[in-house]
Amino acid sequence: MTTRRHILALTASSLLLAACAFAPPQGAAQPPIVFVHGNGDSASIWQTTVWRFEANGWPRERLHAIDLPYPLARDDDGKAQPGRTSTTEHMAYLKAEVERVLKATGAKQVVLVGNSRGGNAIRNYIQNGGGERTVSHAVLGGTPNHGVWAIKGFREGNEFAGTGPFLTSLNAPKNAAGDEVAGPVQWMTIRSDNNDKFAQPDGLWIGAKGTPTNVTYEGPALKGANNVVLPRVDHRETSFSPAAFDATWRFITGRSPVTVSAPVQAPVVLNGKITGLGLSPTDPASGNYANNLPLPGAQLAVYATDPATGERKGAAVHGKTVGADGLWGPFTAQAGVPYEFVISAPGYATTHIYRSPFPRSSELIHLRAERIAAADKDAKSIVTFTRPRGYFDAQRDRMSFDGKALPGVPPAGAGVSSAKIKLMEDGVRAIPAEFNGEKITGRTWPVSDNRVVVLELTY
Repeated sequence: MTTRRHILALTASSLLLAACAFAPPQGAAQPPIVFVHGNGDSASIWQTTVWRFEANGWPRERLHAIDLPYPLARDDDGKAQPGRTSTTEHMAYLKAEVERVLKATGAKQVVLVGNSRGGNAIRNYIQNGGGERTVSHAVLGGTPNHGVWAIKGFREGNEFAGTGPFLTSLNAPKNAAGDEVAGPVQWMTIRSDNNDKFAQPDGLWIGAKGTPTNVTYEGPALKGANNVVLPRVDHRETSFSPAAFDATWRFITGRSPVTVSAPVQAPVVLNGKITGLGLSPTDPASGNYANNLPLPGAQLAVYATDPATGERKGAAVHGKTVGADGLWGPFTAQAGVPYEFVISAPGYATTHIYRSPFPRSSELIHLRAERIAAADKDAKSIVTFTRPRGYFDAQRDRMSFDGKALPGVPPAGAGVSSAKIKLMEDGVRAIPAEFNGEKITGRTWPVSDNRVVVLELTY
């Protein structure tokens, strides 16, 4: 299926050589990049990727991440579903954003970089929306290009069905060689060797353990594209890992990046949007669905915290009642200082979000107000440890939550990006979490006061 396959292994020595041998492109040669998030995600998912581009000299004003208002795909693409988007709506939103960016920058073309479902919109736009003229490079990380499943007669109306009309049309041969992509756009896919939950031969992650999906580990690869394989990365790390950035930078520029990290750069000015959750219109009892709509009237207070105890170090260092745009900043943070973000909004629990220190400025620090699930209301405290830009892999990662293994994380495979602890003890105390060296310590605020706690990883 692949035309060219690479296994990338990043080592300190290779990065040193890259730093010595190459310089980043400069000035007008740097096209605008539009980042397209995946199913249920938001623009904030690209925070660390944007940092890495900036650290290698890409101008911040040429890095754009879209926020699809309703980021979840429909169950059946051809049937309207409140709070969800069709492939046509998704593509139209991307098309409008590309046109906005081209007008704002004066550029003739953009680079499109998508994760998961974002790659579906990119392919649809290039094939059916005029993107073959406005896009120079397309990078698809973990996009299920041949479906999450490919089972005749099974949910074929869904956009993730490999035998359904949407993917069948996108994958139709474009030339005599049978290529699934066509020029003049330059294409690259990035996939895991075997650790992507949505490119598995067994149906475990779609709730059908033991049933063949008819999709292989190579599902995200496309004939005619430059197909890159990264060992052991998970579904999201196909886009958000240092190795994925390295591959993307090389593909766009033809050079090695100087760094794949995000070096500290002061001052650190933060901003972002406060969003909420929609109740399912068809079944309110089923809980919440993600959206990226602003939450006007929400109140935010930001506190510097002690890294060892999570306790606040004095009064709030920033506060705001957000307006119609949902923006909660700007806030000038101190490098090396962890923070607690406290959101209060009618209809939501008071949400305490603890974050490790921010090394650089970002306008993508989006914050979501949460609700307490009915099943959790018997607890004294609810704490969720979450990794937005990747999954937890018990065989690969060094991690702990309140000094123990992460609950709900399977012994093998990377398929879970959050873990929740329901504490049945009274009182407020420190609760630490660690993932591959990144440490966060929060406090156990009481459910009885309608409060929830989130420990959110950056990397």
